[in-house]
Amino acid sequence: MGRVFVAGSINMDVVATAERHPQVGETVAGSAVLYFPGGKGANQAVAAAKLGVTTSLIGRLGKDAFGADLNAFLRAQGVDLNLVTETPEAHTGTAIITLANADNTIVVIPGANGRVSPDDVARATLAEGDVAVSQFEIPLPAIKAFFRRARSAGALTILNPAPARVCDEELLDLVDILVLNETELGLLAKVKLREDEIAHIIDVAKTLEAGLARIIGVTLGSRGVVALGDGEHHVITGRKVKAVDTTGAGDCFVGALAAQLASEATLHDALVYANAAASICVQRMGAAPSMPDPTEVSQVLGPADPEL
Repeated sequence: MGRVFVAGSINMDVVATAERHPQVGETVAGSAVLYFPGGKGANQAVAAAKLGVTTSLIGRLGKDAFGADLNAFLRAQGVDLNLVTETPEAHTGTAIITLANADNTIVVIPGANGRVSPDDVARATLAEGDVAVSQFEIPLPAIKAFFRRARSAGALTILNPAPARVCDEELLDLVDILVLNETELGLLAKVKLREDEIAHIIDVAKTLEAGLARIIGVTLGSRGVVALGDGEHHVITGRKVKAVDTTGAGDCFVGALAAQLASEATLHDALVYANAAASICVQRMGAAPSMPDPTEVSQVLGPADPEL
């Protein structure tokens, strides 16, 4: 069995709940303010670790109260923090989230996450069979160095290009599996997408596949997942659940996918499993705390899930 290494952000999520999102320049009354461990890197690492795979997180925390709380939480979830550096000169990353009707708006202040460097990722001892995961909440030079190191070791690389931004071909050439949502796909493909038909999503993803020759996975929320690669495509049906908080759903999917691939699951089975895990995540409040364990995912899939 391989291991999962996640190079990414570690944040404290400050969540304000309200009946609706304010318009620009408007003030609305909220109902609560909540504090949850988060950050895309931490979320993905917790998702993988809770599913029973040895998981190391590479990143930075500030030397402050949020940093201490996050350190304790991540260790309690079984995440190896030996590659996380305390950074006294910067505050711990923070996300300000407004949650209304299960939808969210997010403002991220990077703090210590913005200090993650190629030197940080150079300490990772990856090997063949491991899975290296990253996202766009740490500097791009660190991600490139991490994936180069993974490639040289024979590890699988997974990039979640979120928050959405344009990235260069040099980085994309280092990616084995690209996992993105509809908005992020539209940005990379330079088309506008919003709840388009599955067939159109596949056509747009094929335009990326032609240039990247990699596996492209597109998460579509309650509509499921589409993945293309190796001359075939997979369409995984969405699971209808009552969503409470969608903040960590994409990260749950990525972490679960990495954990399954590190455990030598087929791509199809890993996609089905990750889709089920994400459907559990959205039914709970918070990002990292909402990640499921293997028993919960098995209960959702059932002994003879038709998609497996």
